[in-house]
Amino acid sequence: MKAIVYNKKAYPDKLVYSDIEKPVPNDNEVLVKIMAVAVNAADYRSMKMGIIPKKKIFGADIAGRVESVGINIQQFKPGDEVIGEIADYGFGGFAEYALAPERLLVHKPAKISFETAAALPMAALTALQALRDKGNIQKGQKVLIIGSGGGVGTFAIQLAKYFGATVTAVCSTKNVEQTKDLGADFVIDYTKENFTKSDSTYDIILAVNGSYPLLACKRILKPKGNYVMIGGALSQIFKAILFGWVISFGSKKIKFLTAKPKQKDLEFIAMLANDGKINPVIDKYYPLAKTAEAMQYLAEGHATGKVVIKVG
Repeated sequence: MKAIVYNKKAYPDKLVYSDIEKPVPNDNEVLVKIMAVAVNAADYRSMKMGIIPKKKIFGADIAGRVESVGINIQQFKPGDEVIGEIADYGFGGFAEYALAPERLLVHKPAKISFETAAALPMAALTALQALRDKGNIQKGQKVLIIGSGGGVGTFAIQLAKYFGATVTAVCSTKNVEQTKDLGADFVIDYTKENFTKSDSTYDIILAVNGSYPLLACKRILKPKGNYVMIGGALSQIFKAILFGWVISFGSKKIKFLTAKPKQKDLEFIAMLANDGKINPVIDKYYPLAKTAEAMQYLAEGHATGKVVIKVG
């Protein structure tokens, strides 16, 4: 099969379009013929930090058809269309075939394409778990989303509106119209306005991007409010992990999310997409052979939404 294999000696890109052996599932694995796979920050950040998958193939968000299954697989059969998030299983999605345990897969709804399906898992699950599990979102609350232009941010807007919140989104000038179209009630262009100096306060602040001081963000939290960090500048992430518990004394809480793939959560996201309640914003498509270019595009911060690789 064709696959994008990491080779640290390759120049100029370390991701090489290669011919490798097609994998064979063991008793507890599903072999998926990949039709589409999304690129995530987890891919290029892992590569940058030298955290390389054992099989040397990145790619977590997959959508495709079941090719074959191990004898212990009960939920899926050959021919089933599936969606999965396989980072926890060593990645492997930038290829024509990938292996996954059934706990990381769900059935793809018939109404959505493979490309749409591939754009869902990691970003939408992150937004869902941040808002629902860490933020404890409730109908009628005010939510501030810092970094609404990327994959997680675009899902966060739609999910917050689904849960009945009033959404204020922070983004760059180029993403203002897109953010409005996704349903944000108010949009702040960070190149023109510093939201931390506003008199507005929020029940939940979701920090997807940015390097705004934690104390400045805490100031605009309502009592019993939750600041949830899921991304941003590395310095801010480390500060949230190291000092969040200190800053959280009192009723305003500083939290950090590490999203986990959960079958029920992915089924819920897939259902919302099938019903048209959420839709991924897909910025660009690339063929499998151009995966290195796609990774570079996303890493440079140009993407307004998701980047998807068409495989099948």
